[in-house]
Amino acid sequence: MYNLLIVDDETSICTSLSFALEDNYTVFTANNEENAIKIINECEIDMVLLDLKLGESDGIDVLKKIKTIKPEVVIIIMTAFGTIESSVKAMKCGAFYYITKPINIEELSLLLMKGEEYIKLNTKIKYLSNQINEDSKYNIIGSSKKIKQVFDLIDRVKDIDINVLITGESGTGKELVARAIHFQGKRKEKPFNVINCSAIPDNLLESELFGYRKGAFTGAMEDKKGIIELSNEGTLFLDEIGDMNINLQTKVLRVIQDKEIRPIGSTKSIKVDVRFISATNKELKEEVKNNRFRQDLFYRLNVININLPPLRDRKEDIAKLIEYFIKKYNVKLDKNIKGITAKALEALEKYNFNGNVRELQNIVERAIVLTESDYIKEEDLPEEIFNRENIMVDKDHLIPIFVGEDIKSIEKKVLEYTLKKFDGNRKKTAEILNMGERTLRYKIKEYEL
Repeated sequence: MYNLLIVDDETSICTSLSFALEDNYTVFTANNEENAIKIINECEIDMVLLDLKLGESDGIDVLKKIKTIKPEVVIIIMTAFGTIESSVKAMKCGAFYYITKPINIEELSLLLMKGEEYIKLNTKIKYLSNQINEDSKYNIIGSSKKIKQVFDLIDRVKDIDINVLITGESGTGKELVARAIHFQGKRKEKPFNVINCSAIPDNLLESELFGYRKGAFTGAMEDKKGIIELSNEGTLFLDEIGDMNINLQTKVLRVIQDKEIRPIGSTKSIKVDVRFISATNKELKEEVKNNRFRQDLFYRLNVININLPPLRDRKEDIAKLIEYFIKKYNVKLDKNIKGITAKALEALEKYNFNGNVRELQNIVERAIVLTESDYIKEEDLPEEIFNRENIMVDKDHLIPIFVGEDIKSIEKKVLEYTLKKFDGNRKKTAEILNMGERTLRYKIKEYEL
């Protein structure tokens, strides 16, 4: 629901318009310039109905001030003096449109609907502009120390023709890093192709990688280029490389060493110039030990390793990611969610996020679909967010307790550490420990804290 401010020095007009529009908008009213500017500064106003003759104030001057504070707000001028001159002046100063008094509610409703369409279009344009800007960088959201280290590595390797292995848990954004390396580097004008080694059966993966000649096998009705050849002079991203069949690994190793391929059914080799970027959520060193991954291929792929941190290790980025996903899904789902409540954000910052950024994205999308508010609230989040086993344990919140330690010593530690955590706030400490303040005072005295 959009926020609408009605500004008119006649209280009766504010009241009647508010009554007529309150089912479709969250309505604010002001009877003078001072109150109008105060509301604009303090509230997220989307549209304004502004009287051209506002007591001692000039509506045009008020319009200019509002536009200075919030340029994107939609302002519809109301006037009993519907001269062409005043209307044109208002439009030149940034008014969306004007309507003459007495107000026809149906006409006003149509104007407000057009105002809503303008807001949605403007939001979409801004979002797409931001996407272009983000794509020209990394399209990776975050400013934590660990993600900045990833940015630094991208900057260092993007223009150097060496193979890169990206490691990290599922959902951390490994393909985004691969794309950033390619599209920021010297090969950016050349092809970037992706193949998921775990999504294609072993018997088909070889033909997808190397291509084949007509008649090479049943069903090979014509020549087909493989994705390695299609990536010539560009980059091939081998996602989930740890799931590749060990026999096929041998052939990929030969391509990296010899820089040539031989399509299935062909007697001739084809020279290729391809940069290989690989990714896995497996521990490849363990796979090598267990003879499931070739050691020589591992060393060929792992010239530079970029390890993506799990979301739980960069929780300071969660708020920025949520803001990004809200903007994204507002456009996609035609919603107008303004943000997230402090309690809901706190719950998400404590959550373990085994699915990492991808899981957070799904949670935000789900919340935007389900919420009936302008803000994502705790009740809009999935129940598992609040399950104790899914909540991250902050090491700063742990208390050292040893086997055989007496109960009084343990109780003293709990009181002492909790008081310290809340800067000596007894009320908060008593509330957290589920005890009365009088009992807490007695315990503090008993343990001489």
